Amino acid sequence: MEFLWLILIGLAAGWLASQFLQGGNYGIPGDILLGVVGALVGGFLFRQLSVPAGGGLIGALIVATIGAVFLLFLVRVLKRA
Repeated sequence: MEFLWLILIGLAAGWLASQFLQGGNYGIPGDILLGVVGALVGGFLFRQLSVPAGGGLIGALIVATIGAVFLLFLVRVLKRA
């Protein structure tokens, strides 16, 4: 069941990140991958900065979205270089 939640949160976070940074629509599989990896990146960043993320579904979605936005921004910067 946790795997299903990870996929759903990843899909939502990836979609939100692509909406925040306009364009770069990677489709459902790409959004899921972006959101799941973004959740890992966001969790790492929040732990390193000692920022409490809150609990539950909303906290996980916020952390995953922030991580996905950061990851998508980083990919775009590296593509330009």
